[in-house]
Amino acid sequence: MIALNQLLRPHILSLTPYSSARDEYTGSVGIFLDANENPFGSASGSGNYSRYPDPHQGAIKQRLAGIKGVRPGQIFLGNGSDEPIDLLVRATCRPGQDSILIMPPTYGMYEVSAGINDVNVIKVPLTPDFQVDTDRVLAAITENTKLIWLCSPNNPSGNRLQDQAIHTILEAADQSLVIVDEAYIDFSDAPSWTTQLDRYPNLVVLQTFSKAWGLAALRLGMCFASEELIHVLNKIKPPYNISAPTQTLALEALDHETDKNEFVQRILAERTWLTNALQTLPSVRLIHPSDANFLLVQFDDAPGTFTHLIDQQVIVRDRSKVVLCEGCLRITVGTRAENEQLMHVLRHKDAPVASADLPLGTGEEAQRPEAVSNA
Repeated sequence: MIALNQLLRPHILSLTPYSSARDEYTGSVGIFLDANENPFGSASGSGNYSRYPDPHQGAIKQRLAGIKGVRPGQIFLGNGSDEPIDLLVRATCRPGQDSILIMPPTYGMYEVSAGINDVNVIKVPLTPDFQVDTDRVLAAITENTKLIWLCSPNNPSGNRLQDQAIHTILEAADQSLVIVDEAYIDFSDAPSWTTQLDRYPNLVVLQTFSKAWGLAALRLGMCFASEELIHVLNKIKPPYNISAPTQTLALEALDHETDKNEFVQRILAERTWLTNALQTLPSVRLIHPSDANFLLVQFDDAPGTFTHLIDQQVIVRDRSKVVLCEGCLRITVGTRAENEQLMHVLRHKDAPVASADLPLGTGEEAQRPEAVSNA
């Protein structure tokens, strides 16, 4: 069983957090002369933002708890998921001594945050079908491994990691925090690992408002963990890390969960359409299965294809130099019009091998099932 007093950096245990004016008085009614704010309003011309926001985002957490099936005390909200990623490293890892474990290819900020904090990074690559190499992971864990990062559905491969592998790591690495990053969970038919929080005290789950909710510009990430760990994150975060406009818009979004669900269904339909269309291209070698809102696609000439797309102002991510992603581009699923334009540009590059009249993946005769990975 994990003991936070052994996992945390010693000085974090005795740290006295900053107490803001809104920590000392949490009411909403009164004459506020405690926080040195401007009493006459805002110079923005579009709303009054002269007062500091709720430093603990109580209204959002109360609403979110019902949607996610967790307790409000199990929720931390950050400036994107990048803030809890950084706070977890700073709370647990002693610079120059401790380590994190990542499984590339994976989200790059785990390693970046470790590097900023002078924390060693242990790398155990995923298997060729983008699954956890469980035996190697367990063998790589040391007494100084404080954080183990699992991205599921994984970025950039798009697939979910096998549940049994995650269970095995959670049970074996009971002196480390095991973080499951679920930024793309809304596009998967699997249940969230938030359902396992009470079973595994060392489990942390990350989610985001940036993808399915369509609020990337707000920079609002969710972290779910034990009440004890959430208390620590609140202790070391900046006083007002989530702005008032962000909190207001997030609350509005939570009242429109049905819209979010409709977005997800439309994206899933477009993902199927785009997969079928890409299968018709002679230059496409492999389309990796996806549980996310993007596809990892291997091309005969990924760099050339990437350049051709950029020249036509169609922007994708070149992942061809990432481990296990050789020759691959990562393509976000767009609207039908955007997907059709992508296909038009790709067909133009393939011409004259591919006919300009080639159907956009409609009908079995237009598909190339052999191009789809069985992984």
